[in-house]
Formats: sequence, structure tokens, C-alpha cells
Amino acid sequence: QVQLVESGGGLVQPGGSLRLSCAASGFTFSVYSMSWVRQAPGKGPEWVSTISAGGGTKRDVDSVKGRFTISRDNAKKTLYLQMNSLRPEDTALYYCARGGPDEVITTQPRYWGQGTQVTVSS
Repeated sequence: QVQLVESGGGLVQPGGSLRLSCAASGFTFSVYSMSWVRQAPGKGPEWVSTISAGGGTKRDVDSVKGRFTISRDNAKKTLYLQMNSLRPEDTALYYCARGGPDEVITTQPRYWGQGTQVTVSS
């Protein structure tokens, strides 16, 4: 069965950095685009970033461009999100998701992990 397990979240001050990881299993990781999605309390999910199967192409939501970097290690079956210059508005539960930006939120069933909490506060 598809399994995605996020880690690396925590409490950080504005301007700080975190690196999220997502360990994947139960599917052929190297042939799928992968994404990060986040959801703040009381709001709907927001697509954040996507990386192609081979890692050659990446897309980001405008609000994180220049601050977040998505990457992957297909040998380790792991997806990453390096987050720099964090802002309070980045506070959310961050999910690892299988698929690209046009499908990770709308397509059922959703192949998301359990999420890892990122809180940016002074």
C-alpha cells in the first residue's frame, strides 16, 4: 500500500529554516511526480511545490519562490522540502503527496502522508 511519512516540522522563528522529509514506500517512487501541499487551520489545502519523476523540472507557488526548494533522492525513495526565510504565513500542516499540481488536491483517492506541523512564530 502507498505510504508517505513526513518528518522535520517544528517551531521556528521568522527568518529561520527547516528541512522537511518524506519517506515513501508501496509504489515505484521514481516514476511519479511528487508534491508538497499545506493546510492552515480553517483553510483549504494549498499546493506548494512539485518535482518531476527524475527531478529535472520543478514548480512552486508564487508565495514560496526563492525561499523553498523541493528535491528528491530516488535511490532513498525520499522527497525533501528545504524551507528558508520562513514567515508566519507559512504556518501550516505540510503534506507529502504523490502526483503533480493539477491532481494532488482534486484527484481521489488522495495519496498524502499524515502531515508534519510547521509553526513560524516569534
